Amino acid sequence: MKLDAPISIDDPINRRILVVSEDQVSGFHRRPFDVIAARSGIDPQTILQRIGAMLKVGTIRRVRQTLLATNLAHGALVAWRIDNGQLNTAFDWLVKRDPFSGHVVIRSTDTDAPGSAFKLWTTLKVPQGFSLEKHCQYLRGVIGAEQSISMPAKRLFKLGVGHMRRKDLKPGDRADSAQAASIPQITRLDDEQWRVLIALKRELAPDEIVAEPWTGRADEAGVTLERFCEVAERLNALGVIGRFSTFLEHAKPVDGSAAVTRYNGLFHWAVPPGHEIDAGTEVGRHHCMTHAYWREGGPQFNNVNIMGVVHGTEKPAVLAHKAAIDAHLAEAGIPVIYTNVFWGGRSEIKPSEISPIAYRQWCEEHGIDADAMK
Repeated sequence: MKLDAPISIDDPINRRILVVSEDQVSGFHRRPFDVIAARSGIDPQTILQRIGAMLKVGTIRRVRQTLLATNLAHGALVAWRIDNGQLNTAFDWLVKRDPFSGHVVIRSTDTDAPGSAFKLWTTLKVPQGFSLEKHCQYLRGVIGAEQSISMPAKRLFKLGVGHMRRKDLKPGDRADSAQAASIPQITRLDDEQWRVLIALKRELAPDEIVAEPWTGRADEAGVTLERFCEVAERLNALGVIGRFSTFLEHAKPVDGSAAVTRYNGLFHWAVPPGHEIDAGTEVGRHHCMTHAYWREGGPQFNNVNIMGVVHGTEKPAVLAHKAAIDAHLAEAGIPVIYTNVFWGGRSEIKPSEISPIAYRQWCEEHGIDADAMK
C-alpha cells in the first residue's frame, strides 16, 4: 500500500496530532478535524493526510464520534466464570456474534485471589427496553458459562483513553483537584434523534476523513446537513455525546512499530461503605487512569467497589502507578480494606451497539423472541 504520509506513532507530527485526537476533542463538532488542527497547531490538510494514512494501515484502528453509552443503554462490566477449555471459544463468540458486548478481555491475577476464577470480562450494553439480566442469561447458555456477575456503574470518575499523552507520566502525577463524579442515567430519545445518533456513531471510513465528515451521515439519517448538526448539538446538550476520537491499535504492533501498550491492569479496591465517592474521585485524579468507576463486585470479588484501568508498556511501571495511587489514598485518609489487579491478556475492543432496532434484528437472527427479552 502506497501512503503519502508517515504512519508511525513515533513520528513527531503524528505524535502531536494523536495527543489531541485520542481523547481531547469533547462533544460534537461539525468540522472535528479543524478542532484537532487548531489544538495541535498543525494545518488542517496535514491532519487529514496523517489521520487518513494511519487509519488505512491500521495504526489507528478506528475514528468515530463516541457516545456516553451509560446514558443511552443499560450497561455493566460482566465477569464470566467458564471452563478454561471453553475460554477462547466463548471469547470468539462474543467478539463475532454479540454486538452488545464491547470490550472482551481474558484476565488473570498474579496469585490465586477472590474472583480469579472469573477469567472472561466484557463490557455489556443492552438497549433501552430490554433486560440486561436476560441477555446475560442467554449468553451464559450459549458460551457455556457457569456463572456471570454483572457490575453496573454507580458513579463514573474518569473516562478517556489517551495513550500518547500518558506515555511520559510519572507515578503519582494527578490533577490539582478532583472532578465531580457523574451518575449514569438513561436519556430517552425521539425517532429523529435516534436516526441521527445511529448515523453519527458509526466509525468513519478512510474516504470520510475529510473536512466535513457528516454530509453522508446526514443523507443516511434522512435530514439536511444543517438539521443533522442541530440534532447532534441537542444530543450533546442532553449528555449522550462523548468525544470525537481516534483509537490506536494499542495492543498489537503495526507495520513494524512497537505496540503502543503491552499491559493493562484492572485495579480493584474495596473501601468501607460511605467512602466510595471520596475514594473514586481521588483515584480519578491520577492522570494514568483511563477509566475509573464505582462498581459493586460483591462477595465473589471480596466486596471491591472502586475499579479502574491503567495501561503501560512495562508491568513494573503499571504497578508503580498503582502503588502511587495506594499511597495517595492512605494520605487522604481513605481506608482500603482490600486491593488487587486483574491483568488483561487476549482482548478485542469494539463499541457496544445501543440501538433498540438493532437489538430486535439481532434477536430475530438468533431465533429469540425479542419481547421475551424485556
